[in-house]
Amino acid sequence: MTDVLPPTPEGIARAAALLRGGGLVAFPTDTVYGVACAGDRQDRLAALFALKRRPPDKLIPLLVASLSQAVDAGWQADERAQALATAFWPGALTLVLPGADGATQAFRAPDHPVALALIGAGGPLLATSANVSGEPDTLDADDVLIAFATQADALDAVIDGGRVPGGVPSTVVDLSVSPARVLREGPVSREMVYSHAG
Repeated sequence: MTDVLPPTPEGIARAAALLRGGGLVAFPTDTVYGVACAGDRQDRLAALFALKRRPPDKLIPLLVASLSQAVDAGWQADERAQALATAFWPGALTLVLPGADGATQAFRAPDHPVALALIGAGGPLLATSANVSGEPDTLDADDVLIAFATQADALDAVIDGGRVPGGVPSTVVDLSVSPARVLREGPVSREMVYSHAG
């Protein structure tokens, strides 16, 4: 059964504890509701993919509160990353950063107080949209409960942070290459990206 938690310090703390224990938690972001496992619980990615009925070959971004969290986890943030994060985080911009071993990882800081509070309490989150793949986005807690009604035992909790605006997915910029490459244009335009990371 999925717990519905309030967006209070107590509710956030409970959600963070569930995430640390390997649970899956849904929560509001600045676009749609997301669902996540803890960033240091890669062992729970299979459960996250199964909940979404999503192919496991798709990469999952890490939601962070700041660029320093990405750097602390071993990813490389150059001057372009610093400039873009300063200008557009928190917000609808995803940055793909390189690692020392040639791997890459996408990062975003969502512009929503509940999402940021959850990251603050539980650390970075491996997160994706809280819907079954191919189905409509979820914009409130009831949408999430309906979307996963047949999998209520797999989703540990949803934080009811009210209705979110929906809208356009984030702009995605690949900073593992030079020059920077816009992989998907969203609310942050190509011109805005290149003016900061040209």
